[in-house]
Amino acid sequence: MNAERAIIDIGSNTLRLVIFDPPARAPVVLHNEKVTARLGKGVAENGLLTRKAMDVALKALRRFAKLLELRDVRDVQTVATAAVRDAGNGGLFLEAVRACGLSPRLLSGEEEALTSAAGIVGAFPGAKGVVADLGGGSLELVHVAGSRCERGASLPFGTLWLPQLRAVGPGTFARRVKRALVATEWHCTEGEALYLVGGSHRALARLAIHQLNWPLDDPHGFELSLEAAQHICRSALHGGVPATLQGISASRLAALPNTAALLSVLLREIRPSSVVFSAWGLREGLIYQRLDKAEQAKDPLIEGVGAFAESMGCPRETGAMVGQWIGDAAGTQDSAPVNLRPVASMLILVAQRIEPNLRLAHALDWALHKRWIGLEDTGRAMIAACVVGNSGRGEIPDELARVASQSQLHTAFTWGLAIRLCRRFSGLSPVVLANSALTTESGELVLSVHPSFTALLNEGTEKDLRNLAEGLGLQPCVRLRNSESELAA
Repeated sequence: MNAERAIIDIGSNTLRLVIFDPPARAPVVLHNEKVTARLGKGVAENGLLTRKAMDVALKALRRFAKLLELRDVRDVQTVATAAVRDAGNGGLFLEAVRACGLSPRLLSGEEEALTSAAGIVGAFPGAKGVVADLGGGSLELVHVAGSRCERGASLPFGTLWLPQLRAVGPGTFARRVKRALVATEWHCTEGEALYLVGGSHRALARLAIHQLNWPLDDPHGFELSLEAAQHICRSALHGGVPATLQGISASRLAALPNTAALLSVLLREIRPSSVVFSAWGLREGLIYQRLDKAEQAKDPLIEGVGAFAESMGCPRETGAMVGQWIGDAAGTQDSAPVNLRPVASMLILVAQRIEPNLRLAHALDWALHKRWIGLEDTGRAMIAACVVGNSGRGEIPDELARVASQSQLHTAFTWGLAIRLCRRFSGLSPVVLANSALTTESGELVLSVHPSFTALLNEGTEKDLRNLAEGLGLQPCVRLRNSESELAA
């Protein structure tokens, strides 16, 4: 049976079809198609969906339905949000959607908010704070705490409404938004973040990345301090938006001052410790909500990188085996997540399966630019440093010092040196790895080897051991195990 699943999102500004492939905990996007219908425009003007907007939407939906039929995708969720919910003729439109062969579900404001928040919980395990999902027809707010999503609310501040709301003047606009927030008691407690969802928010993230000349370019997971976010909003409101910006449409650019005006009020009233931008929201939330508890509890980074590695012919168990073998002898970093070392190992081992001249460039590209759910910018920089260490050539890119500390980068670099030693010495043979060990003892870095495998020791592996020992400030040592000891399986 086809394992692909699809989400059709009938939004106030656009309709989108996204087809996902496993793994369920970190789904891969196979097809992502957007059609601008602006269903909410008529609703904002007279409370009704216009005939023209409905025709555009239904034409797109018929195409979506046919594509899904041809791909034999049977797991399809179709949801409609604010524009259809608020329109006087929304029910008639949904009947027409059903005639396209789809089964639409109209989400209430609270359901929409809670579903977007589920996307944040899935993307950022342990997230604590307020989720703000800005769509064309509404702004959804939800408080998240770990796996809990609480107090969903929908406010009438969608991007299609913002121009006329701001036309009354900045002071009146700010007071109106503030009254709505005060009435619903939205604020962050100390240490909580504001998670921003929606295309308009991601456009603002790209503006920040551009203005800061940030070395990483994925808006997902991009984080700003409260002060930096306020600065970006002020810049967007006072002429700081360029005429063109890669990855942002002209219409999104033109609307950035409106987005910034709303966000500036949210920042003042909600008072988060930081702002985190997310590419995951309602559509991913729909998938996450349907997972059982055991599946939800899985690490999305391990699942995503593991699936990628296996698709390239590298079992994820191999990466875990290498990560365990290099152990603490490769250097530790208390602030580094425990999943970084096996993830870096998997990406490096995958790179070994491609053209040698492309390995370093590809592995760096995967680390720094490929979207991984559950990986923060500091982790990206550390994986990149690990990749450089494994390559045996090159320097850690200078700009990564803006993303991670020198201590973190050095630690990850030594991971790479250790992985290089591991793969070159053992050939990734489980038997060799089970009968050898890398440890630190009394100022020495000790490679213990069963006598049966001494032939694997050569000038190259000894050089790798010396380089790793030097990086750790230790003396290299090769030690033979008891020749009478039995080989481990």
